[in-house]
Amino acid sequence: MKHTTLLIMAAGIGSRFGGGIKQLEPVGLHNEIIMDYSIHDAIEAGFNKIIFVIRKDIEADFRERIGNRVESICKKLNVEIAYAFQDLNNVPGVVPEGRTKPWGTGQAVLAAKELIHEPFAVINADDYYGKEAFGNFMTGLYWSMRTMPLRWRDLF
Repeated sequence: MKHTTLLIMAAGIGSRFGGGIKQLEPVGLHNEIIMDYSIHDAIEAGFNKIIFVIRKDIEADFRERIGNRVESICKKLNVEIAYAFQDLNNVPGVVPEGRTKPWGTGQAVLAAKELIHEPFAVINADDYYGKEAFGNFMTGLYWSMRTMPLRWRDLF
């Protein structure tokens, strides 16, 4: 496939985490975060565009902790990086009074709709999927596009 996107949902508030930005916490010996491993595995499997779905209020921390570094590495590998912003009020319809949490997966994907023009897979920033999963994603995307082509715009 020419273009394939990995959409990384990284806007969660980590309410059960107990402070800090969960998806930016180091887990590796050299301060790697889980997204470092996912991005590496995804690029190795053939993904050539990465969209981070984040909140505006964590943008500076996100770019400092991973965004700028990943952008630099991906530029050398000809992998595009983009950002979409999940906003509580960016939903079709009315936001219930008192709602403070993001809406979740559906709204995260909807936040990126203007950036997605190719087959894509969606992952959580704070889950590790393993190298094999990204190969399986690519296989599934390849065969789904060959057997039933669907344009993103057809969904809306």
